[in-house]
Amino acid sequence: NASGARRARKRSSGESPWEGQTLKRKATDTEEEDDQTEKKYRKCEKAGCSAVYPVCFASASERCAKNGYTSRWYHLSCGEHFCNECFDHYYRSHKDGYETFAEWKKVWTSNGKSEPSLKAFMADQQLPFWVQCTKPDCRKWRQLTKEAQLTPALAETYRCGMKYNNIKSEGPDQCSQPEDLRVAEVSDSWWHSMLILPPLLKESPASPFLAAYYPDCVGMSPSGSSSSASSSELKADAHRAVSSVFSLSVSGLSQYFQPFYQPNECGKALCVRPDMMELDELYEFPEFSRDPTMYLALRNLILASWHKNCKKVLTAEKCSQHIIVRGLVRVRCVQELDRVLQFMTRKGLINTGVLRVERPLLPEGYRSVVVLEARDRIGGRVWDDTSLGVMVGRGAQIVNGCVNNPIALMCEQMDIKMHKLGERCELFQKGGQATDPTIDKRMDFHFNAILDVVSEWRKDKSQSQDTPLGEKVQEVKKNFLQESGMQFSELEEKVLQFHLSNLEFACGSTLDKVSARSWDHNEFFAQFSGDHTLLTKGYYVLLHKLAEGLDICTNCPVQAIDYSGETVKVISSNGSQWTAQKVLVTVPLILLQKNLIHFNPPLPERKLKAIHSLGAGIIEKIALQFPCRFWDKKIQGADYFGNIPPVPEKRGMFSVFYDLDPQGKNAVLMSVISGDAVAAVQDMEEKDVVNECMKVLRELFKEQEVPEPVNYFVTHWSKDVWSQMSYSFVKTGGSGEAYDILAEDVQGKVFFAGEATNRHFPQTVTGAYLSGVREASKMTAV
Repeated sequence: NASGARRARKRSSGESPWEGQTLKRKATDTEEEDDQTEKKYRKCEKAGCSAVYPVCFASASERCAKNGYTSRWYHLSCGEHFCNECFDHYYRSHKDGYETFAEWKKVWTSNGKSEPSLKAFMADQQLPFWVQCTKPDCRKWRQLTKEAQLTPALAETYRCGMKYNNIKSEGPDQCSQPEDLRVAEVSDSWWHSMLILPPLLKESPASPFLAAYYPDCVGMSPSGSSSSASSSELKADAHRAVSSVFSLSVSGLSQYFQPFYQPNECGKALCVRPDMMELDELYEFPEFSRDPTMYLALRNLILASWHKNCKKVLTAEKCSQHIIVRGLVRVRCVQELDRVLQFMTRKGLINTGVLRVERPLLPEGYRSVVVLEARDRIGGRVWDDTSLGVMVGRGAQIVNGCVNNPIALMCEQMDIKMHKLGERCELFQKGGQATDPTIDKRMDFHFNAILDVVSEWRKDKSQSQDTPLGEKVQEVKKNFLQESGMQFSELEEKVLQFHLSNLEFACGSTLDKVSARSWDHNEFFAQFSGDHTLLTKGYYVLLHKLAEGLDICTNCPVQAIDYSGETVKVISSNGSQWTAQKVLVTVPLILLQKNLIHFNPPLPERKLKAIHSLGAGIIEKIALQFPCRFWDKKIQGADYFGNIPPVPEKRGMFSVFYDLDPQGKNAVLMSVISGDAVAAVQDMEEKDVVNECMKVLRELFKEQEVPEPVNYFVTHWSKDVWSQMSYSFVKTGGSGEAYDILAEDVQGKVFFAGEATNRHFPQTVTGAYLSGVREASKMTAV
């Protein structure tokens, strides 16, 4: 066959067929002896290795076998071997190289976990580096001399023939020289399986992120990581590793960027274990399931590089410059890099946010993307208002949990500062008296204890055994008081009602409609942690950046979607039609429940059932602008203060007041209406709602004069024809699985996104955004 013929030609020319090295004849041998006597050699004894004439890369011993005979060849890869004489040179205590090996071994064992074998030493210290020519019309791989050290700068600028020291070309056209034949073998599927040791990167960008891990467990060399000197000390102190090392060791990093779990951590959204592949990674890259080291090395490098500079698109070429590892395995790492980078981009872990990634997002045959918007503005349930002198979100404005949150990432990319919300929220009673903090803490404890009992109750309950959360809370509370003999005071009962109003705000509904079994279904998944922040510049600055370059048709409500043919027809209420290969539906849940869009054929019964098993939650907001900050003295710099409801029926009426400019001079308060209170204000005039709110404020600040507001607004999301809701919740008898079912596409033509399709992060702008990233990945998959 062709490969056999190639081997025959190479043997006849005196060149190794697998290692691309010229067979050097000993000076003492004559041409006549070579003609008469066949040269003695030993092939690699590694099963499956195709190297018939191995060549020693080390040349460490004066007795090095070179390409000749040795009593044993040591295999590192199909193309890289060292002879027994060089093995002895480092391994035997009486040999000159022993001290070098011993010193390396000391460093390796103090920082790493893997065996400090001589093969590991050879791979880590003696194999030559390989580097790729950067000329676009060349891109050949070249082996550096043994003394040359590879750096990111050299990898970025290398040209064929370049000398390491003076950076001059050795000839006019070094790129014309053929590439070493071993390089082609690296691409073969079997080559990786014949690799004895996985690649361990030196000076990886991930090193400062992973100081608390053994380097060789996360794809890095124990002898070549910037954190090696202190790693053994860090591993001995798990608490320190989790709490302080991360933030201190990565200088210049945003406090909200934590791409890797630290040891003993769990439950952080968009965070990965640096020493383990996730399920979707194993599915995408099954070839690394047996030994994931190469994948982990590349993935960790990519993630670290992205978080060090999220303002520029991260490319495979940029990452490849930081792959510092000896041997031909570097060639394989660079070859695998683009696959890993594209996978992580599709997942939304890198090259995301407000960046415009210049890559072929649309498969062949897709001409364009058109966005059909029913309103005269973009944003939907995100609507910024500046009529009161400061930015007030009529919809979303607070980011709950900023660590790894895509919204925090976008703010970092655009140099937008968010205001961190403090934890202090003083509760005021009717008459203006501040509630004793010990009472608040005690009732907060009882409130959470009630929810814990509900969590225990639901463990063995099916959907058919579900009950309204409000009923279950009252049942648990009643049983607790009976069994304990306790009795809550009138004030304690009111404080408990305050906490229940916050729960109704979180659910977007009265508790008698919410599932006791699945009300917090998303808490079973990792959630965003860290600070809660206020977007003082609003969401619009981010949305308009995301919308740049998009073809958006406003005032274009969709009336029907016909996917009965090979293509999809979208018909607007004014009769305009569009034909598409795929359609993404992002309307609020309640519009699907009310069939405001006609689907042909009708949506599957499974999806319809899921749509109706979720509730369309609703809250309203009121914002008031005053001539002065009358609350300053009493609130003392807090970001918000609470209103203890005088009776249970009033518990959702202005429960918390937010100061929307706590560090400035603007006097604007915003409050939320939730639970049963929403229905109470729906048919009221705005002025009447404001009067009710002012009664509450004057009661809370009874000791002083509260001025009339100079401006205000009240939201009416329930009457907004294109919203009619705020965010979703699981109704009694439903389950979190409904979110996954809503996210399923129909016939690969009609796709769905929005907060009500994100099981992990429902009810949030973040969840809606991530659902869009998810669907874009699905729709563009070939």
